[in-house]
Amino acid sequence: MGLFTRTQNPPPPQADPAAPRGSFFSRRDKPSVSTAGTGNQTGVSPASPYAFINRRPTFGGWVKTIWLDIITMAAMGAIGLGVYMAPPAPTRNFPVYYANGEIVYPEMAYPLRKNIIPIWLAAFLASIIPIFFFVLLQIRIKSFWDANNAIVGLLYSLINAAVFQVFIKWLIGGLRPHFLAVCQPRVTLPPAAGSVAGSAEGVGPGGGSGFGYIMFTKAICTGDKDDINDSLESFPSGHSTAAFAGFVFMFLWLNAKLKLWSNYHPAMWKMICVYAPLLGAVLIAGSLTIDEFHHWYDVVGGALIGTIFAFGAYRMVYAAIWDWRYNHIPLPRGHDGVNFGKGVGYGGFENAVFTRKAGWGTFVEGNFYNDKGRHGHHGHRRSRSRSMGNNGYPVATGPERV
Repeated sequence: MGLFTRTQNPPPPQADPAAPRGSFFSRRDKPSVSTAGTGNQTGVSPASPYAFINRRPTFGGWVKTIWLDIITMAAMGAIGLGVYMAPPAPTRNFPVYYANGEIVYPEMAYPLRKNIIPIWLAAFLASIIPIFFFVLLQIRIKSFWDANNAIVGLLYSLINAAVFQVFIKWLIGGLRPHFLAVCQPRVTLPPAAGSVAGSAEGVGPGGGSGFGYIMFTKAICTGDKDDINDSLESFPSGHSTAAFAGFVFMFLWLNAKLKLWSNYHPAMWKMICVYAPLLGAVLIAGSLTIDEFHHWYDVVGGALIGTIFAFGAYRMVYAAIWDWRYNHIPLPRGHDGVNFGKGVGYGGFENAVFTRKAGWGTFVEGNFYNDKGRHGHHGHRRSRSRSMGNNGYPVATGPERV
């Protein structure tokens, strides 16, 4: 039995007559997956329109659901790489010396050091670590579509956040803490007060411009061209953007799968697991202030960008972010999506969780579930009735609520 259990018997049923015409679960919109054999694993009958949640599709069927995203990701990656490789768009002016010879910005005069964590490693860790756990936890979740949505959503977050931040770097940027060490400016002191400016309008004998002729461009730099261009693009931090885009998404996913903020008191180890990705993101981002590659505000800016895209990407592929009743449910493709209205059951979607506390992950279709664990010694089935609470949400009515 693999991570994503798949059987061939009985044969796939015909379209569910109970599904409303034109809904997500009509033949036109249903994902290209087999719905056979789900009852033994999830309690969802093969005829259920929700049965696809734990069925692995054919490769061709999966490609039909993902091909447009693959093309879009490739295009966005090419755009982001092109902007990343381009030199800074506007001309930056910066001061070097005051009239008395004092360095204007000593905070830009740190030595050039190697990154503690290179940018490629930050992006690699922010992607491969979440993907590893998305797949590992399928040992218990056993949902191909949950793993699919988690990985695809993570890529949404990482790629879009990266492109967003490289455009800001290109057009806004700023001086890195090691700018002057990389620039290696060759400039004479600005003219003394009362002296006559040079022949070029607005440029003094020392090559400066602006008031007091203390403003310069990268034309005075004598260092490596690529290092100079890179040192002009400090804001926002790409490391921080990647780290928070990946690890905040993982934080949201673990919270949903472990039900840390839910309807029961979880064990402390779950809190440690859920918050561990945030620690990783903070450590990666914070290392940039130690190796003097970024200012603190570069790091904060990158963290905000990554977090915003992580939240947006998670909500695209899951039914909620903070609502503990639905935030574990992977959203399928379709014109109408999943209806959370009155009287609608959610089939096998309830089982797309890792925890088994408080009845989570033990749903059986037909408003019943097999209460193994706490009451499983007798093998009996207990009904689970629901009533509609405020705002039309289903609310469990018994002590076994999930």
